[in-house]
Amino acid sequence: MKKPGDNQTPIILEGRVVRGGRAEGEALVSPDPISFLGGVDPDTGIILDPNHPLKGVSIAGKILLFPHGKGSTVGSYTILRLARNRVAPLAMINVESEAITAVGAIIADIPMVDLVDIGRIETGDWVRVEDGRVEVFPKKKPA
Repeated sequence: MKKPGDNQTPIILEGRVVRGGRAEGEALVSPDPISFLGGVDPDTGIILDPNHPLKGVSIAGKILLFPHGKGSTVGSYTILRLARNRVAPLAMINVESEAITAVGAIIADIPMVDLVDIGRIETGDWVRVEDGRVEVFPKKKPA
């Protein structure tokens, strides 16, 4: 079965492995940091923060890109709850990770990479993550 990006040359980005692993899927890019505790519903994966630009959008099954996490250390356990409820992102990519998100990715077994220029990736692009390598297959632009 053909996947998005087949027969297309990807943009290759290298980052630092926070949690190793492999995942691929559609990118969901947030220009703002994400607070998982109170900012994301652990039962649905929907962003709840009323001030976040992605309010109402689900992170479930996406490759989630955001500058960094913020908020309470309990956010790590919210990431674990997302995974247990099967509404977690497939992988997370940050500009610069911090302890809350890194610990959440590690305990939830979600591949995570940081030190990546997420400005080169758009929502809807197809992204493959394997350890520190990020392959980006840009979505086709309308003619």
